[in-house]
Amino acid sequence: METFSVAVIVGSLRHESSNRRLADALARLAPANLLFEQIDIGNLPLFNQDAERTDCPPVSHFRAAVQHAHAVVFVTPEYNRSIPGPLKNAIDQGSRPAGQSIWAGKPAGILGISPGPLGTAPAQQHLRNVLACLDMQTMAQPDVYLQYKEAMFSIDGQIGDSARPLLERWMAGFARWVAWHSHSHSDCVQAEQ
Repeated sequence: METFSVAVIVGSLRHESSNRRLADALARLAPANLLFEQIDIGNLPLFNQDAERTDCPPVSHFRAAVQHAHAVVFVTPEYNRSIPGPLKNAIDQGSRPAGQSIWAGKPAGILGISPGPLGTAPAQQHLRNVLACLDMQTMAQPDVYLQYKEAMFSIDGQIGDSARPLLERWMAGFARWVAWHSHSHSDCVQAEQ
């Protein structure tokens, strides 16, 4: 079975955020051929086009980590009906300089958790718009907009029983999405040669 590395980017910087807990628990649901690795965005400087061609170790490390991944999962909270500033900053850092985007062509998945009744639906829609512009192939279904509840996670950090079936279905869909895009990309490369 082919193995795929998955860069996981959590939009919240808070160490104990529910989205970070969701990302940790989600990785435990992944099949053995998906290797999830969280990529830190907390130490990235604010994007400044004047500095985009200078060597900045946090930016270089971030870009290299995502570049080497086969796919990306974004786990985002919702801030004011959109994505958090640090997440947008990370996306911008990865999209520049022009013509050197680390995002183009990568399959992506989006999910998130929030205390509000809408979950993270508006934030995810904004993120989908951004990722489409960057030529990322974002999985559409199943979509996951979780409202945080006390029983969402077990004491040992696993997904609770109420959300487990939905997240298992999401994970199975994401595994198929990554494999399909990997094979489609390989077929396109071979056809071009």
